[in-house]
Amino acid sequence: MKALKSILIFSLLLPAGAFAVVKPVRILIPQINGVTCPENNLCIDDEKRLNEAKTLYTDALKFVQDKLGAFDTAPRVVFCSSQKCFNEFGGGKRSAVTIGSFGVVIAPKGWEYYCVRHELIHHWQAEKLGNFKFWREPDWLTEGMAYSLSGDPRKFLDQPFQDYRSRFNEWNRARGAGDLLTAMKAVQ
Repeated sequence: MKALKSILIFSLLLPAGAFAVVKPVRILIPQINGVTCPENNLCIDDEKRLNEAKTLYTDALKFVQDKLGAFDTAPRVVFCSSQKCFNEFGGGKRSAVTIGSFGVVIAPKGWEYYCVRHELIHHWQAEKLGNFKFWREPDWLTEGMAYSLSGDPRKFLDQPFQDYRSRFNEWNRARGAGDLLTAMKAVQ
């Protein structure tokens, strides 16, 4: 009986602990971080910027689907206009973070068309490959693909991202006209 009670208490505390300690898990219920979700898959911390966020989201969604194919489920994207909001999701110094196929969080400095596209490409990768395989794929494939196919206008990226983009571009040219997803799945 005591073991059953311990298991029950652990079962109840585990989700709360995960939300408190593992900040990226908060993408599952973003409202706990003080953002509002005026649309099903679009959340924001500053509703005055809703139209800007909506435009970035819809344009990036269309762009990625036209380039790679449809999402199984429209990605949830949280647009943070403050660094505090982004940090609540565990973002740190990045411009944005994709949390597998669970969602995307955009930092204040990530409100750029190519950055939102980049993160939606990661979401597409996680959705199509599965989260576990996505996290195990080589960086040159996942990051290189996102930098290359997003239309990122920067001619030079910080290392190692410049090399990742170059390596992906070489691999993508060499693979020919076959299905991109099938080719990605074959990469070891």
